[in-house]
Amino acid sequence: MREYMEEFKLNIKTPIIMEAVFIVIAAAMYLATSNTFFIFNFLYIGTAIAVGLFMMAKNNRYTRNLIMLAVGCYLFFYVGILGHENLSLSGFWYYLSLGVFEGAVIHFLIAKILGPLLFGRGWCGYACWTAMVLDFLPYKVPEQPRKRLGWIRYITFAAALIFIAALFLAHVGNIERIMFWAFIIGNVLYYAAGILLAFIFRDNRAFCKYVCPITVFLKPMSYYSLFRVKCDKEKCISCGKCKRVCPMNVDVTDNSRKRENGTECILCMECVRNCPKGAL
Repeated sequence: MREYMEEFKLNIKTPIIMEAVFIVIAAAMYLATSNTFFIFNFLYIGTAIAVGLFMMAKNNRYTRNLIMLAVGCYLFFYVGILGHENLSLSGFWYYLSLGVFEGAVIHFLIAKILGPLLFGRGWCGYACWTAMVLDFLPYKVPEQPRKRLGWIRYITFAAALIFIAALFLAHVGNIERIMFWAFIIGNVLYYAAGILLAFIFRDNRAFCKYVCPITVFLKPMSYYSLFRVKCDKEKCISCGKCKRVCPMNVDVTDNSRKRENGTECILCMECVRNCPKGAL
């Protein structure tokens, strides 16, 4: 009974921390804006992730996919399509250009700029509506060595900025409607590119590694992430299994912040789940 209670405490600790973080965010956003939507928004996301993390501790391998569906579908369909909020990079540049602190600006600030200081690339592993589809493709473990194509992300990043700048310079009318369709069309292109690249490189996460412009924000902030997968060197037998199952090619046996592909870790915990010695 005592061992069961100790295991329960260990399993519940991370979900409670996650829920507490989102409660604080919800309260702060409500106090700053007096908008009750933020209470519902962040409590829903925090609860979905917290419950999912508790279930993950029970070694259900598909729980993370369920978390991504719960959060990703909510953001994409409810907030994005039904709410007409462009939460993509183009929306971020648009609202930022207007000097408006709402929509995509808040989303990016919390999930993709400041959030990675706590949870690294957790957005990519638990909330991204693009990756939630890509993770269901057949190449969960990369079947080819990582390519040196990361420079493409800077082109897509710049393209979104140039697109918004062109709209303002051309004094285009009805820009709100353009932003809505930019969100839909942009995501359709993301899905098409992601699925195509997954089959070309035999790697579900090829889009995330080479093309996704959001990683321009995520990578530098993730370097300083508070929550990281670490290796107990005394338990590690250097079998290499953790590297083989990692969808992002991270060398988690190296505890330094300069480890290979260190800022790519999406906290999927596949390495932890597959380690034969519990060293991670």
